[in-house]
Amino acid sequence: MNVHMPRVLERHSPAVRQAGGSSFYLAMRILPREQRIAMFEVYSFCRAVDDIADCHASHEWRLRRLAEWRRDIDAIFRGRGRAEFAGMARVIDHFSLRKADFDAVIDGMEMDAAQDTRAPDAAWLDLYCDRVACAVGRLSVRIFGMSEKDGMPLAHHLGRALQLTNILRDLDEDAGNGRLYLPRQALRHAGIDETDPMAAVCHPAIAKACDAISALATEHFAAAGEIMHHCPRRVVVAPKIMQVAYRQLLDDLIARGWSSPRTRIRVNKLHIFLIAMRHAFV
Repeated sequence: MNVHMPRVLERHSPAVRQAGGSSFYLAMRILPREQRIAMFEVYSFCRAVDDIADCHASHEWRLRRLAEWRRDIDAIFRGRGRAEFAGMARVIDHFSLRKADFDAVIDGMEMDAAQDTRAPDAAWLDLYCDRVACAVGRLSVRIFGMSEKDGMPLAHHLGRALQLTNILRDLDEDAGNGRLYLPRQALRHAGIDETDPMAAVCHPAIAKACDAISALATEHFAAAGEIMHHCPRRVVVAPKIMQVAYRQLLDDLIARGWSSPRTRIRVNKLHIFLIAMRHAFV
């Protein structure tokens, strides 16, 4: 049963306070009210499990905490969620969100929590992207009101494009934390046998491996753009903002180059604001 969302003071919501620090706060903020509240709730969940996966606690502790989240999600879908998850429960009911997508996000976080990733194979990386990014997209397109026909392919392509761009942006930060997400096939094709994160990202041939991943991200951005081009503009405002902002980030990374030392490139929040204003009125 779909119910109307309650009229709450959004500025006092914990989910809104968490989302306020996100690069995509404006993309969420310009959505219609019910969609906006729903996206804040989904973001809050994703932020919570991501913080667990990325913390410096033991692998065992992180896996236990993620297992607790899995039990909480299961309880919400069985109508037995704790009072603190009442907002999430309303969003799930109102937009018919799927438990499998929440579980997939947790599955992806467990991939990070179980061990420090070091040059995975390409299939592992694709599954990881599907879980930590595309599953979020599958939740989001339902909130945006997209059809399954367009929404699922958009989640597939845009999620992968965003996550691959994140991996390229965070090369040095991840290496400093003992992680290397570049797939071993791309590294070997570049002539890099190192799987030690710092040694790999500082290798003179790292640009060739990064070029392969940036080319893949570019393909996914193009496919996502083609899907959105044929959709009603009102349902793709938020994903369009994400696509344009992150495509610019990827372009900036490519222009900077991949050789070490690398200057940190970030999503420009003023640029996001201008994109949001351009797409806000539909």
